[in-house]
Amino acid sequence: MNQPESLSVQTESPTWDSALSDQPNFTGLTFCTVTYGCQMNKHDSEQIAGMLQQHHAQRVWNLQDADIAVFMTCCVREKADERLLGQVATIKNLPVRKNSPIQKRCIAIGGCMAQRDGDKLLEELDDVEVVFGTHNMEELPKMLSRAMHTGKPISKIIHEGKDFPEDLPEVREVPWAAWLPISVGCNNFCTYCIVPYVRGHEISRPLGDIVDRAKFYVSDGVKEITLLGQNVNSYGTDIYGHPRFDDVLDQVSATGVKRLRFVTSNPKDLTDSVISKFGTLPNLMPALHLPVQSGSNRILAAMRRKYTHESYMELVHKLRKVCPNIGLSTDIIVGFPGETEEDFEQTMKLVKEVGYQQVFTFIYSRREGTPAAKMVDNTPQSVIHERFQRLTDLVQEQAYQANQADVDSTVDVLIEGASKRNPHMLSGKSPKNQTVHALIPEGLTIDELQGHILPVHIDEAKTWYLLGHVLLDPVQIAALSRSSASNNPHL
Repeated sequence: MNQPESLSVQTESPTWDSALSDQPNFTGLTFCTVTYGCQMNKHDSEQIAGMLQQHHAQRVWNLQDADIAVFMTCCVREKADERLLGQVATIKNLPVRKNSPIQKRCIAIGGCMAQRDGDKLLEELDDVEVVFGTHNMEELPKMLSRAMHTGKPISKIIHEGKDFPEDLPEVREVPWAAWLPISVGCNNFCTYCIVPYVRGHEISRPLGDIVDRAKFYVSDGVKEITLLGQNVNSYGTDIYGHPRFDDVLDQVSATGVKRLRFVTSNPKDLTDSVISKFGTLPNLMPALHLPVQSGSNRILAAMRRKYTHESYMELVHKLRKVCPNIGLSTDIIVGFPGETEEDFEQTMKLVKEVGYQQVFTFIYSRREGTPAAKMVDNTPQSVIHERFQRLTDLVQEQAYQANQADVDSTVDVLIEGASKRNPHMLSGKSPKNQTVHALIPEGLTIDELQGHILPVHIDEAKTWYLLGHVLLDPVQIAALSRSSASNNPHL
């Protein structure tokens, strides 16, 4: 393997060809992005696509057709590491496409794993040409150009940004929905979590910039905006001296976007003012992801979560008082170091008390560099897996019961596309973020329905989705067909 170049933040290598670095040109080249992890990584991938298309690369959807393969990585759990290594090992054995102007595919790795490991990835993965971090994503086109023209792999990691990153060109995954970051980084330093070390301290985006971006999305036909942050509830503390997330909700709601969502919320920072918005803002969807991680106060303290079982339940009661039909989801870690059967039973108790719409369950993944990685735990893996299965069984039972409440009701569904299992069925999301399937109405195609919000009568509820039929009369069907023909996304 060629000796990799590792660039410092302060200096540029004298061998850098400015003609290549300042104006990369990828005409004739194709690219594909592969994304792991959270919604922030998905938004980053949209910006990667925007930058590469701005420099004339053409997007493809299969790695084997890509001259440039960009992996946006996650390092929150070990499985994400393993998936990346597996995919890189697979793609390195695939020949470049028949008409490619280059002899060897250019592989780039970005995101949190790249931020954490840096040069180590170049040393361990012979076929990787570029490694870039979470704070210098805008340099990817120049780094790719340099690697391809010099034949030398390159790594550049900046340890932390000082300001909120400027907007980069983006290609949204779908035209009717947009991710809108309002902050980056995290100040919580939960003992199990690697995020503050790879995303840096929390930096809030100025409120005016957030609102301007939301207005742009609305004018561009976006129906649903999701506000993003590692902890949206603490938005503004660094700029204004106190949290101002309630102001963000008010002002983005006022842009007229039809649907507004946000992730992720730390329970310790969820204020009564923010909770009240679920009762006053008509376009704030009745759904909230509120990670609890554990129901045991002892484990919560060891995790440094800064709330208790009891205070979490107080939040749930307040939310349900303001918005009785709110759909709640959460994250839960099983097998945190030192977790006893009594601790686990407290988690089961909390899950039963809340009645979640959805729970994302994880077995604790040890992350080097976090305080929890030094904690000793002698719990047999067989016990941890048995607890995990008990929790999974309870979650499935509760999800099924929660969905029964919507049977024989009519819900507005944002249509996302055809069902992956049945091309004659459409698939979309309810206000509570449930997946909804229904037969495509006769006389319409899925292309004519995508991006529209349509009424669906729910006939049956399964564990993970709802089944129903679209309520459209012939006049509405004709209007949908006309709006699609004129490329008008509004019904």
